[in-house]
Formats: sequence, structure tokens, C-alpha cells
Amino acid sequence: MAKMEVKTSLLDNMIGVGDMVLLEPLNEDSFINNLKKRFDHSEVYTYIGSVVISINPYRSLPIYTPEKVEEYRNRNFYELSPHIFALSDEAYRSLRDQDKDQCILITGESGAGKTEASKLVMSYVAAVCGKGAEVNQVKEQLLQSNPVLEAFGNAKTVRNDNSSRFGKYMDIEFDFKGDPLGGVISNYLLEKSRVVKQPRGERNFHIFYQILSGASEDFLCKLKLEQDFSRYNYLGLDSAKVNGVDDAANFRTVRNAMQIVGFMDHETQSVFEVVAAVLKLGNIEFKPESRVNGLDESKIKDKNELKEICELTGIDQSVLERAFSFRTVEAKQEKVSTTLNVAQAYYARDALAKNLYSRLFSWLVTRINESIKAQTKVRKKVMGVLDIYGFEIFEDNSFEQFIINYCNEKLQQIFIELTLKEEQEEYIREGIEWTHIEYFNNAIICDLIENNQTGILAMLDEECLRPGTVTDDTFLEKLNQVCATHQHFESRMSKCSRFLNDTSLPHSCFRIQHYAGKVMYQVEGFVDKNNDLLYRDLSQAMWKANHSLIKALFPEGNPTKINLKRPPTAGSQFKASVATLMKNLQTKNPNYIRCIKPNDKKAAHIFNDALVCHQIRYLGLLENVRVRRAGYAFRQAYEPCLERYKMLCKQTWPHWRGPARAGVEVLFNELEIPEEEFSFGRSKIFIRNPRTLFKLEDLRKQRLEDLATLIEKIYRGWKCRTRFLLMKKSQIVIASWYRRYAQQKKYQKIKSSAIIVQSYIRGWKARKLLRELKHQKRCNEAATIIAAYWHGTQARRELRRLKEEARNKHAIAVIWAYWLGYKVRREYRKFFRANAGRKIYEFTLQRLMQKYFLEMKNKMPSLSPIDKNWPARPYLFLDSTHKELKRIFHLWRCKKYRDQFTDQQKLIYEEKLEASELFKDKKALYPASVGQPFQGAYLEISKNPKYKKLKDAVDEKIIIAEVVNKINRANGKATSRIFLLTKNNVLLADQKSGNIKSEVPLGDVTKVSMSSQNDGFFAVHLKEGSGAAGKGDFLLSSDHLIEMATKLYRTTLSQTKQKLNIEISDEFLVQFRQDKVCVKFIQGSQKNGNIPTCKRKNNRLLEVAVP
Repeated sequence: MAKMEVKTSLLDNMIGVGDMVLLEPLNEDSFINNLKKRFDHSEVYTYIGSVVISINPYRSLPIYTPEKVEEYRNRNFYELSPHIFALSDEAYRSLRDQDKDQCILITGESGAGKTEASKLVMSYVAAVCGKGAEVNQVKEQLLQSNPVLEAFGNAKTVRNDNSSRFGKYMDIEFDFKGDPLGGVISNYLLEKSRVVKQPRGERNFHIFYQILSGASEDFLCKLKLEQDFSRYNYLGLDSAKVNGVDDAANFRTVRNAMQIVGFMDHETQSVFEVVAAVLKLGNIEFKPESRVNGLDESKIKDKNELKEICELTGIDQSVLERAFSFRTVEAKQEKVSTTLNVAQAYYARDALAKNLYSRLFSWLVTRINESIKAQTKVRKKVMGVLDIYGFEIFEDNSFEQFIINYCNEKLQQIFIELTLKEEQEEYIREGIEWTHIEYFNNAIICDLIENNQTGILAMLDEECLRPGTVTDDTFLEKLNQVCATHQHFESRMSKCSRFLNDTSLPHSCFRIQHYAGKVMYQVEGFVDKNNDLLYRDLSQAMWKANHSLIKALFPEGNPTKINLKRPPTAGSQFKASVATLMKNLQTKNPNYIRCIKPNDKKAAHIFNDALVCHQIRYLGLLENVRVRRAGYAFRQAYEPCLERYKMLCKQTWPHWRGPARAGVEVLFNELEIPEEEFSFGRSKIFIRNPRTLFKLEDLRKQRLEDLATLIEKIYRGWKCRTRFLLMKKSQIVIASWYRRYAQQKKYQKIKSSAIIVQSYIRGWKARKLLRELKHQKRCNEAATIIAAYWHGTQARRELRRLKEEARNKHAIAVIWAYWLGYKVRREYRKFFRANAGRKIYEFTLQRLMQKYFLEMKNKMPSLSPIDKNWPARPYLFLDSTHKELKRIFHLWRCKKYRDQFTDQQKLIYEEKLEASELFKDKKALYPASVGQPFQGAYLEISKNPKYKKLKDAVDEKIIIAEVVNKINRANGKATSRIFLLTKNNVLLADQKSGNIKSEVPLGDVTKVSMSSQNDGFFAVHLKEGSGAAGKGDFLLSSDHLIEMATKLYRTTLSQTKQKLNIEISDEFLVQFRQDKVCVKFIQGSQKNGNIPTCKRKNNRLLEVAVP
């Protein structure tokens, strides 16, 4: 058997107990103390078998780094200390290698860290799966869907600054290699009542505050909003600012995330317009007004807010105002219109705000699913991540808390069932006998809520649907009749006498004993919230909006699709959604993360025992441990078990050569562990009691100490022997070096004595030779002195003779030089008088030119071609030179500037220059186009799925894509068309469907006509007799006329080598089929402001009025 490399283990250096199954003794106090001990040492994760307990640390911990991801990658679940990455890795590897669909269920109270846990799971899976451009794009879209949904679905509560107010279940789809293909998100029960009212100390949804804090002034102006929170009634002011939360930065993050996920710019704008409309709805206030018949009617106090809402949404103001004042009831063929009083008007306003925001959120989820869904049809593996609201017990619990707690009851039920199922399957798989485990089954509580005949939801639906007066009190009365004898239902008004004197239970409330504890619900609002009614008048008003998104959110407002059938209630819808979710979860292999909140202050390093105890009870964690320990408390594969404990047996230490199971059997027999304390499975050893495991650990610890002592003894002996040998070697080396030193000293002494004797002898010989040399030198010097005196006398006599002769020759030369100088000076005087002036002039001129150029060097202007500065002319005679230098310098710096252009910039300037030559001083619209860059592709045809059909139909490169108005010759009205210009053709397509209506080769375009005024009309004339000219010329209108005409001119010239005729005239002829129609441009004021209008005067004249 190959030796396994185990770097560490769950049992090594353990703080407290890493797996609660091994806790001894097992009771509530020891459970809490173990969690607290680990929490105090920053160990926030603990196992219960394969279940992860996560305690929110309320601070950043350095345990989520890329190094940690690599540390837990492809490792056994129990190989390292408890971590959420271990569970994520186990789920991912089971999906990838064993082809098992997985689901990760994250549960706990609000503020326990469920949302952060789901993010960590997704980030880990994204980090360990495959790489590549397409895979990375899918991972990025999946991860970036979180900020969008958090902004629109999360809010600050008293327990959590980023509380999820909706349930989210995401199915991440993988291919056979384990690479992500896409995902599908399901949302459950958005808490839409928060839009209109928030409890004290809480905020509305994040997006409202993010827009007001992070949007620019121009953007807010377009949305008709202001940054002041106090101007909006739907925003609570006591918690508008949250410490540590930067709403402005989060807004930028949300916009970036929407772009990454795939939202188009106009879609993002539409979403924020709807959010602004919801915010402004809260500012509409009503006042009562009496009618003639004595009934009260509501009227809007200030219509300015209503006007701005209508401008944002494109709704007729009178239609929306009437919808807030009247209600139309239809029964069969009859319609009855009744007025709304002030209270009903406020109800209608809030109902509209809640429905508008709720439907917008559902649309966002659908839109995100369109972007992140898998594009392939192959079979996919699925990993589901459930992040859903935790069990909630507030001071005031209403319909929302009732629904949320019902969902948690169902999750607890499936948790117990799947945990037992997983335990049973493992025992069967390993061949271990299964014994039945007793546990509390909360099915009785689920039945109390969801039973189709006697359940609370059924009673609530029945009460909402029955005729007559229906109130919350009648609903409570019905519950008291049907559920009075149920052991988990409590009410003072019920027939059960034990609650008649319970003062903690008000008359208008009922109490349910959930698995998490007793919760008292206030019955007020149950009927209205379950009905979730929106008056049909408001739905129809929304459907009439010119805003495409709002119109799509209210399909039931279409008058042609009126359905008199009552819509399903909120409770029945949620019950069906929960049933679908439960069915989905039961088809997958479950993985659990149980989140616990350590304190209510959202502070680090604080562990509230009572609060944690309450959560342990309602999460059933102790019960889960007992279920785990009812059979065998600990199980481990044979290989790591043998690797860990092999040192306890001489036969297995240090190496076991046989199968791992045989080694474990030998080991346990050697240790004489009772057979009832363990069982051998097919691949694992099962240990019944934690004491047995701890005994093994104690023996291992003692054996490790013995081995350490042995290793230390051997090491010390080796160290002493090594030191002795080193000292012996050193002594030999020192002795040899000393003997060498002594011989060297002796040799130096003998050598020194010999040198002294030699020096004395050499000195005597040298002195003798010196005396002889000195005598010889004196004799030589005497002869030399006598000869020198004689030669000196002879030399002085010759010198006197030579000096006399030279003196005579010099006198003659001086006299001749003076005579020649006199003659030269006399001739030079004549020459100087004739040429002195010209020489002085040339010298002066040369000095002035030199000074001029040196000064110009220091006064040169900048290299910018638009700089008009130039040094002043210093001298009049340099005027022409000065101008020529200025011209040469300007040409040089223009060339330098042009050399910096890229090919793209050159093309842009060439187009602008072409436009200048064609339209400057000819077309009044031209000056406004100079500062606008030519973009060409104004429609995102390649990105927008709406134009996929059009993109597939056009194979050539698109030079310009723009929406133009095609003028109808019959009535002068305009129809929107997509104008496409390619290298060879001009195309017109339908804007809605993308179908190509006309295709004209550039060779068939003969001329383009337009007026000289400030309008965007132009006519494209086609060659007579060509196939495209069957219906005649095109009369079009565009906001980018100059760009379109310029690009059409250049493209035609490039393809046909012929210049396209551009005719600029206020009156020209257009061929419509067989008739020629005159298009005439006139000046006139317009009802539509500055928009030109076209009218048909007669069969031969179209008149365009230009402001």
C-alpha cells in the first residue's frame, strides 16, 4: 500500500471539538461552550458530521484568501480544519466526478450571515472550476448577479445591515467537465410592504438610497429626483445613513454589474425610471371633497408630483388621476364606477407602489436569467444554492413573518428527512445494520399551516373568497373554530380554556408553537396582504403608458384581455412555490450550512450565550448531533485511519504492505478495543462512541511522545559522535599547523644570521672599491677643467666677431622696412576713402541679422497649430523675411501635428474635411455637426438580441446604422426605419421586426437632395429603370444628416469611382412611383417646438415647415 501524505487533520491542534459528533459529554451547555471557545479563537466554522455550523464574526477574517482556496482544493472533507470551503469542495467534486446533482441549503436567522455564505460558496466554485474566456464570462455574470439582486432585494433591518428581504434559489449548471455553463435564479416572496412602510430603525430597499447618493446631478434631473432623503415619504429618515456602508460606491458597483450581466443601456435607464416613479408615488397626498350625492371623493393635493410621475412613465395625467379617485367593478356585462375616499385612495397608491416594485424585481430576475442561462442543449449537471430568509420573531409579527416561518418549517422538515436519509444510505452502502432513530417530526406544524381543508392558509383563502363582510377578525374567529384543539395553535378567543386568562396573548392575535419556538402573530392585515389586490383601473392606466417596461409589467391591463377570474392569493402562490422548491431539493444531494448570529449588536468578539442557545434549539442542532450519534459517532476511510494510528501497533509501524482494511483490523485487535465499539464497512471504519476515538487519540499522542523521545535520543547520540569526530579532526589539524610554524621560525632565524654575515663582507668590498673610484674621478676632473677654460676663451672671441657682423646687417633691414611701410601707407589711404562706407554697412547688416535670429530663437511660439502668436517685427527692412519665416514655421508645426495622428484619427478628419467641402456655407445644419464625432453605428446591432435577424441577413461590414423617418408621400407622415449603409448597398429595415424592406446597390444611387435650412430631411434619388427604383425615390429624415450624407458620398466614390451629386436647394423634385412630387421648404412656427413637419398640399407638392 502506497503511503498517504496527510499534512494535517481535523483532530490535529484542535481548539475545542471541531466536529460536534465527537463532543463528550453531549448537552446544551457543552455544545454552547464549545462554540464559544472556538469563536473566541476566530474559529467560526464547526462540523456536525457533514453539516457546517457558521457563526457570523461581524468582521473580516484572513481565511478566504486564494491560498486558502488552494489549500482546500481536492482535499478530503475531514482532512483539514472545518471551513465552508471544505463543504463547497465536497459538493463540487461530487457533482463533477460522481455526476450527482447537488444543493447547498443555507439557513439561519436574519443577520446570521446566510447571504455572505452563499457568496463564499459561489466564489469558491468559480475559483476551482475551469478557465477560459467563455467560462470566465459565465462565472463573472453569475457572480455579478448578486450585487444587482442585493441592491433591489436587500435592506437594513434592526438585526442586519444587508438583510435579504426575498428568498433566492440559484441553480448553477455545469457541463461534463465541471465548467459552468449558466444558471437559473428563482425568487420567493419579496417583502414588498417595505416599499411603503418600514419599522422604526430600518430602511427601505438599498437601491433607493444608492440612486440618491451615487447618481450624478444630470442623471437625477432626468429622473426628476433630488438628493435630499427627507423629500420622500417612503424613505425612513432615522436610519437613512448606515455606518460602514457607502451607498454612492455601491450604486456604481450595481451599474457596472448590470452592464456585465448584459443589461442594455436603455433597459438600465428604464429600470431606474420605474424606481424613481415608485419613490415619487409616496409623495402623492389626497384631500377629501364632498360630492352632490353626499359621498366623499378624494382629490390630489399637489398635482406637480403626479405630473412628474406621468412624464417619467409616459402615462396620460388625467387617466392616472382618475384611477386614484374612482374604482370600476365589472360583473358579467355590467360596469359600476364608484368613488374612492381618502383612505381608499392612499390604499390604492400604496398598492400600486408595491405592485410596481414587486413586478420590477420579478422582471429583473427574469432578465438576469435570460443573460446567464446555459446556451447549449446538452445534458447539464446542477448545483443549487438556497439563500432564503431565516426564521423571524419580531415584536410585531404579521403576514410576512407567518409566510417566512412557514417556509423555514418546510426547510426544517426536509433537513431532518434528508439527514436521516443520508445517514441510512451510508449505512446501507457500507453494509452496516441500520437502527431506527426517534426524532421530532415537525410535519404536524406544516400540516397546521398548509392542510388543504383545515390549514391556516386554506382558511385564509376561503375567508378572502367568500361573499359578505370579510375582516381580519372574522378570519381569526374562523381559526378559533377550526384550529382550537390543535396542540401547536394558541388563541385567547378559542374554545380552549387554558388560554382565556393568558394576558401575554392579545385578543387580536394568535400564537403558533413552531419548531424554533412560539411566535405570536397579529392578525391585522392578513386578509389584505393575502388578497394583494390592485384595482383594475390602475392596471389599465399602467398598461396605457408609453413606457415599454411599465407596459410589459401589467399585461392584465390590456382591455382586450380582461379576465374577470380572481387572481390567486399571495398565500396560495407562495405555498405552490415552496412545494416546487421542496420537490426540487429532494432530487438533489443536500449539503447544509447552519448560520448562527452571536449577538444582536452586530459587533465583533461578542458571544451572547442566551441568543445562541435559542438558535441552537430552533435549528435542532443538538437533535442533529443525536441523530448522527445514534448509530456511529465517527467514521473514516481505512487509508487515512491506518495512516493516522499505525504507530500504535508494531505490525503496522512503520509500513503496512497489505490492504488498508486488513491493517486496520490488525491494529484494532492489537489495541483490544471491544467489538461492539466499532464496525467494519466496505470502505470505512465506524466508531460508535466518541470516547473510543478520544482513547485512540490519547494513545496516539502518548506514542508520538515516545517516538519523539526515541528520535531525540538517537539525535543526541548522533550529535555527540559528530562533535567528538569534529574535535579529533580539529586537534590533528592544529598540531600539524603548529609543527609547521615552529620549523618556519627556526628557518627564519638561520636565514637572518647568514644574511648579516654576507652584508658585512659585501660592505668591506664596496668601501675598498669606492676609494679606488674616487681617486680615479679626481684625476679625470682636473683634466676636464683645464680643457674647459681653454675652449671658453676661444668661444668668447668668436662671439664678439659674429655680433659685430650681425649689427651691420640689421641696420640695413630696418631702413628698408621703414621705406616699404611708408609706400604702403600712402597707397592704402587712397583705397580706404573709396570703400569704407560699404564695408561698414555690410558689417552692421550682418550683426543686425545675427541679433534678429538669436532673439527669434528665444521668442518662438508653441507648437500648437491654432496658436496665432508670433514675435513682433524688430526692423522694417525684415518685413518680408519675417512673414516668410512665420509661414514656414506654421507649415512645419502643422506637419509635426499631423505626424501624431493615428490611421483612425486621419480617417475621422478626412470625413470631417469632406463634410466641410460639401456643406460649409451651404447647409445651415452644418455648423452644429462640426463638434459632434461621426460614430456610424448608433444602433448596437451586434449586441442587441432584438436585431439578431437583421445582423444575420447583412453579411457586409456596416458603415452606418441609424433610425430614420421615412416620409409617406400620401399624407406626409413619418415611419421609423433602420437605415444601414454597407460597402455596396443602402438598406432600409423595419425597426420592430428587423425585416429588410428595401435594398439598393450604391451604383443605383444617382443623387442626394436636401434643403439649405436647419432640418434633417433628404431625398435619395435612384437610377431610372433600376430594380430598386420600382417604388420611386426615398424621402427620409435623420438627426445625423451631415454624417449620413458624407459617408454615403465617400462610400459611393470609393466603390463606383464616381462622385455622388449632392444637391442643396429649398425646392427639389422627388420621384414617387410614376409621379414627380415637388418638396418645398418654408419657414414657420411649429406646435411641436423645433421639430420640422411635413404636409401634403396636393398631388404634386409636399411642404416642409422648418422653424
